[in-house]
Amino acid sequence: MTTVLVIDDHPIVLKGCRRLLEDAGIETVLEARKLVSGYRLYYRHRPDVVVLDLKMRGQELGGLSLIRRISSHGPRTRILVFSMHDDPAVVTSALEAGASGYLLKDEPSDELVKAVEQVRAGMSYLSHQLAVRVVLLRKSPRPDPLADLTQRQIETLTLLSQGKPYGLIAAELGVSYKTVVNTSYQLRLKLSVGSLPELIRKAVELLSDGLNRSSQPKRRVIHS
Repeated sequence: MTTVLVIDDHPIVLKGCRRLLEDAGIETVLEARKLVSGYRLYYRHRPDVVVLDLKMRGQELGGLSLIRRISSHGPRTRILVFSMHDDPAVVTSALEAGASGYLLKDEPSDELVKAVEQVRAGMSYLSHQLAVRVVLLRKSPRPDPLADLTQRQIETLTLLSQGKPYGLIAAELGVSYKTVVNTSYQLRLKLSVGSLPELIRKAVELLSDGLNRSSQPKRRVIHS
């Protein structure tokens, strides 16, 4: 018996997914509208496939955190992202987090059943167009993630990497608490992370890499 858990904060999407999956012969379809309740259902039922959106209310890429959490329990449950995000960097982040497939919500409805069946069988799923974009992104030189950040964002990221809370960051930068919250939200979008703890880990990783690169001695060129 196949069990699929669908996690999405839009009731219409949940209803549509349920109808498509049940019509395709899926015996049990579970639903959740929040990440927390979705994880509880996953932990209780251990479904064969989890279909989830990356964007949940109030958490732009919160689904990434859930993918990592589910994946940490083992490879038995396959994860299919069902999202409007078509940025190949976001797709890559989801796959690296542990997703087995990525389906865009503007694809034909029968693609959902095809994608679920494919990941359930232990295969990966990506549309041809999306797969090409991901391959091209992976083959191209990785851009410096810090290069696209504003000075304010870099300052905030630096203080976050030092473990400082929002209130202290606001005081040090001379801005409001709300400004720090908004800046952190923008950083999470730009760096494709789903939660504040992940943003802090990313900040430590990026800034330590930057220091390592800047501390490397420059090679001297000797002309004969």
